[in-house]
Amino acid sequence: MENTQNSEYNASQIKVLEGLEAVRKRPAMYIGSTSLRGLHHLVYEVVDNSIDEAMAGHCDTINVSINKDGSVTVIDNGRGIPVGLHKKQNKSALEVVMTVLHAGGKFDKDTYKVSGGLHGVGISVVNALSKNVKVIVKRDGKIHQQEYERGKPTSELKIIGETSETGTEVTFFPDEEIFQETEFQFDILESRLRELSYLNKRVKITLKQNENEKEFFSEDGIISFVKYINKNSESIHDDIIYFNKEKDNIELEVALQYNQGYVEKLYSFVNNINTIEGGTHVIGFKAALTRAVNDYIKKKKISDVRLTKEDLKEGLAAIISIKVPEPQFEGQTKTKLGNSEVKSLADQITKSQLSAYFEENPKDAKAIINKCILSAKAREAARKARDLTRRKSILESGSLPGKLADCQEKDPAKSEIFIVEGDSAGGSAKQGRSRETQAILPLKGKILNVEKASIDKIFANNEITTIISALGCGVGEEFNLEKTRYHKVIIMTDADVDGAHITTLILTFFYRYMKPLIDAGYLYIAMPPLYGLKKGKKIIYCHSEKKLKEISENSEENYTLQRYKGLGEMDPEQLRVTTMDPENRMLKQVTVEDAILADEMFTTLMGDKVEPRREFIQTYAKEVTNLDI
Repeated sequence: MENTQNSEYNASQIKVLEGLEAVRKRPAMYIGSTSLRGLHHLVYEVVDNSIDEAMAGHCDTINVSINKDGSVTVIDNGRGIPVGLHKKQNKSALEVVMTVLHAGGKFDKDTYKVSGGLHGVGISVVNALSKNVKVIVKRDGKIHQQEYERGKPTSELKIIGETSETGTEVTFFPDEEIFQETEFQFDILESRLRELSYLNKRVKITLKQNENEKEFFSEDGIISFVKYINKNSESIHDDIIYFNKEKDNIELEVALQYNQGYVEKLYSFVNNINTIEGGTHVIGFKAALTRAVNDYIKKKKISDVRLTKEDLKEGLAAIISIKVPEPQFEGQTKTKLGNSEVKSLADQITKSQLSAYFEENPKDAKAIINKCILSAKAREAARKARDLTRRKSILESGSLPGKLADCQEKDPAKSEIFIVEGDSAGGSAKQGRSRETQAILPLKGKILNVEKASIDKIFANNEITTIISALGCGVGEEFNLEKTRYHKVIIMTDADVDGAHITTLILTFFYRYMKPLIDAGYLYIAMPPLYGLKKGKKIIYCHSEKKLKEISENSEENYTLQRYKGLGEMDPEQLRVTTMDPENRMLKQVTVEDAILADEMFTTLMGDKVEPRREFIQTYAKEVTNLDI
């Protein structure tokens, strides 16, 4: 019998999306998402073109403005996008760059030796996803201008004046048909532009929004970058180890310094792109660091211990920046470098430079080695406790950790776990939950602050090992996302200062030791109501002071006001309806848009130095609208 559906599937049904239409149809393929992250990515794409000019030695000033009308303007003093006729396309080179995917000077090695946006989709994608774009180019003594709407030119390229200056000015309005939000955040852009100024020394970058203006300029580049990421930590040696070498047209630049903390802060970049998954440049660096330290220990007969790369992580703050003419990235998101030749080059240069540094600076070398040996001893002490992190240990033997009340559902995608503060709230949560899909794990009080604890102390902590055992996905280097037993991990604490502190402690643990769980979108914070407005059998729940004020101002009804200071103050049914039931509850999904910014925040709030924490509290205390002590 003939399948009539198949007979209708013919050539006429094959859609060809021409030009930038494909970008508007599937924007996330090009910019990652249509959330705030994707919105800000538009700015980065335009700025990256200016940075490419800077790397080629033709630009030293980049100005970014968030305008009152919701647009963003990026101005540089580079050579200006070419405006001459492109013979093959029969239109100006500017229009080709703005409207054709995979077009641009960065494919020509005579124009750019190295470049960030090697997929060649940057400015054309910004054009496609903007409701309006205006480009002004200064070059060849003239000022040229052209405008676009949603990727299509709405005017001819015209000359609007004369100038002796050169450069490009791009103003774009993000398209609200594409983006969930179109309001740019100063803080998000500030973080990336500061990063770019460190990676491109002696390039002045400014960011302006109304009266708020910041200027970023670094004379010594990534040396200042390491100072910045280490500013809230106590360093164990004064000098920042720095080297910059070029071989086979590949330039490697490294700066590093050890601090008293227990967390590794290593950030790697390829042509200014943050390779958050590392790659061959990081593998080569770490192998060489381990070998250089071990060789020095053996040569100077400091110890019999043989350190591993894991022992060298604690307290390491490092920036690895590499410039590669032909980078091969794994995956479209450009987060991991794959070039095999980079590994041996990074290894050779790092080993040679570090060995020389250790010989010339024995005091620093000894301080670093002592730190690493202590780390190795702590890891050995933690080895047995770490066995708890493996799924087989407790969960597969049939006994559940702590007081975990597991759910009946075995499919992780349909299962969720509430990490609840205290036995009282845990009891209410157990009674109010849906047994089919919701597991409850009560914790006793505040967990350990992992920011200030060595690995052996962390694995000796009952509350932490209970969390690790319940989730089943391992921790640190052994983490395996596929083994996670619940695809929603929900932190549920009281809506007061103590609850906020416990949430921060738990978040610090997840960020430092289970970050892929956050990256996968599995971590959430429950939002229990602050107030209940009751009249007879009717009750309205308010999750914010603002909502309470709205109801109070717009209603004459005489409600009885109840303030919920703790989860235990709600009966199981109230807790279920307000905080646990997927139909009614409010959850905050935990995301990390900027790892460097997040690192800085956790170190400030949870680290050893008191002064940065005091400054932070003094700066932001005035923004707190509701405080229960």
